[in-house]
Amino acid sequence: MSNDAGVAVLEVGGSHVTAAVVVPGSWRVESLRRTPLNSQTSAEEIVAQLAQVAGKLPLANGLALALPGPFDYRTGIAWYRGVEKFDALYGHDLGASLRALLGLERIVFVNDAEAFSVGEWTAGTLQGLARCAGITIGTGIGSAFLADGRVVRDGETVPPGGELYRTDLRGRPLEDWISSRAILRAYAERLGRGEAAGARAGDGTGVAGSDGAGAAGSESAVVAGGRLGEAAGKIGVKEIAEAARAGDPVAHAVLIDAFTCLAEALTPWLERFGATRVVLGGSISGAFDLVQQVFDFDVTVTTDTEHHGLIGAAALATD
Repeated sequence: MSNDAGVAVLEVGGSHVTAAVVVPGSWRVESLRRTPLNSQTSAEEIVAQLAQVAGKLPLANGLALALPGPFDYRTGIAWYRGVEKFDALYGHDLGASLRALLGLERIVFVNDAEAFSVGEWTAGTLQGLARCAGITIGTGIGSAFLADGRVVRDGETVPPGGELYRTDLRGRPLEDWISSRAILRAYAERLGRGEAAGARAGDGTGVAGSDGAGAAGSESAVVAGGRLGEAAGKIGVKEIAEAARAGDPVAHAVLIDAFTCLAEALTPWLERFGATRVVLGGSISGAFDLVQQVFDFDVTVTTDTEHHGLIGAAALATD
């Protein structure tokens, strides 16, 4: 893509798609629009939704899309399966479909966590750093290790493919310990065990259940008990964080345990890679104020995951 004009960008999530035009150099984000997205419908309908949103952007300079994995970003083929979103796209050539619908020759796909991290290096808290990393925390864990702003995916100093989620911790997949579903499961289990109000934060017992199903469940949990779950309503990690701020020791303990696991998993890779700073993004990073004490390396939280993701997607597309 040429870098002498604005780049049309779509940042695609499970429930919405954000469209914008990013101007390289100044990295201004213009014409921003968020549109609901049904990611659990047919492949044809998902593609149609994306094409409709993209079609409202100026596409003379091509289109960049930032998406979560599993996805083949070189070929444009989706490999989603069992991730509660985009399952109908499994094996679908999204690039070919969008090129046909939009009449575009040039479409670039980038990993959303890499886009976020490059955006932070381009116009955020990682600017100018020789070695750094970005981590997104939500449905799962996204990561990117950057050397002078370029994503490093290979070698002994980074996890396989540069993807932290592919690593294990304490004999289990990392996302069994730190992800939205792991945190929700841990909170529900602790309430189910009737833990005392004086539960200790950071005791290492709260993130994954004894049945080994810490990653089971959906994006929200029905919790019952005398605290947040009194109404037996559906909650998310945001509500657990709010409960922790309001003095719920179980909510705070669960978050401390989850982020302790992240720090434990990340530390050896940061040391090998020589990263001097980490920035956290994604929906769960909003709990950073409650857990920052568990990190013994230079870590900060983004001001806006979406904004930097758009910038990073444009930067990667014009590289």
